[in-house]
Amino acid sequence: MHFQWSAIWDALPVLLEGARLTLWISILGLIGGAVIGLVAGVGRAYGGFIGSRAALVFVELIRGTPIMVQVMFIYFALPLMIPVRIDPFSAAVVTIMINSGAYIAEITRGALLSVNKGFREAGLALGLSGRDTLRYVIAPLAFRRMIPALGNQWIVSIKDTSLFIVIGVAELTRQGQEVIAGNFRAMEIWSAVAVIYLVITLVLSYVLRRMESRLKIL
Repeated sequence: MHFQWSAIWDALPVLLEGARLTLWISILGLIGGAVIGLVAGVGRAYGGFIGSRAALVFVELIRGTPIMVQVMFIYFALPLMIPVRIDPFSAAVVTIMINSGAYIAEITRGALLSVNKGFREAGLALGLSGRDTLRYVIAPLAFRRMIPALGNQWIVSIKDTSLFIVIGVAELTRQGQEVIAGNFRAMEIWSAVAVIYLVITLVLSYVLRRMESRLKIL
């Protein structure tokens, strides 16, 4: 079986459109996940007994179930519980939000608790409230330490979007499958899909390394 480059060139516009949707889902999902994760992470670190336990239940529930089960529940089961129809794109974004939020919560908790207690004591000694100390002293230091883990989570979320093929989201993997159904060139198309994923993750890794080097704590 000969490798046909023409099959890739013909399919490239469709595959790039799928890659665009993949990135869009991961970006929206990660933004929402960052909000959820920051709230849950702060709750885990400083929420007291009730706040920390509630955040812990959320984290363990999400991390303990596969993301494919989560998206199937949101897309197929949730509309049976509430009178709302969820389209595939929205289900994919919400799933990434919730899934990444659980992992970002632990990233946030670890980063916050890794900051030396002396910084908190110094902020309080200067007359800052506990909230202002967290906001202006601890959080900026913790954020710098979170960058590598957040970047890794983004890369994981990008690859996780391929699982949304089960609900018909037209992301990169789904588009590759559709092209193969038409031209039967599985070797060429799956190779192209793999290369596109690889390029996206390599570029993102490079950008994150540059950001990390600029913001690293000396």
